[in-house]
This record gives sequence, structure tokens and C-alpha cells, in this order.
Amino acid sequence: MNVEVKIDPGICNFPVTISATSDDGVHVDLELVTECESMLQLGKLIHEIMPIDAYQELGPNESLILEAARSILVTKGCCEACVVPAGVCKAIYVAANLALPRDVSMKIVKKDQP
Repeated sequence: MNVEVKIDPGICNFPVTISATSDDGVHVDLELVTECESMLQLGKLIHEIMPIDAYQELGPNESLILEAARSILVTKGCCEACVVPAGVCKAIYVAANLALPRDVSMKIVKKDQP
């Protein structure tokens, strides 16, 4: 299955497009397109370990994607709560038919306190 995920990560204003492809429902190839230096670096790390085993990513052990992302985000001084790595994981699951393609959203509203 071929999947495309478009992410607007928020305040950083660096949208990301993730393309995920799996021919066998297990191994997934990924491509990240963005102007964000940190996510470009994540894309390079992902290419070194591709194809990604979707079942391993879904398993009880640490996700290779999230582990790689954490190391990049911490050393670059970026927001560790960046939603892009989670979007990469979701793209993997859908490409391998382990999840249904469904949009995810967050709305953050600042509430004034009385």
C-alpha cells in the first residue's frame, strides 16, 4: 500500500510530507519531504535502516523511529513534543495495513484565567 501523510507541525511552520510504501505488508520504505533540518536528518537516519519492519515498530520495544527522532530533537534543541515522528509511525502502520487511514488532529486553545 502507498500512503501519503501531510503534517502541519505548528509554530515551527515547517510542513512535512511523508510517503510510505509497503509491497508485502511488513517492510516499509519512507521518504520525508520538508525544509526542516531536523526532520531531514531523521529522513537520512531512516534511509540507513530501511526497509522498516512495521511489526517491530508496533511491538512492545522502543520504536526505532521514535528513538532516532528523540536523539535528533534533543541534540538540536528542538521541541521533543514534535508531532512529525508520531506521524511517521502512523504512516508505517497504515502502509503495512496495521492501521486504518484516518486523520488525526489537535487543536490548542489558550484559555484566559479569571
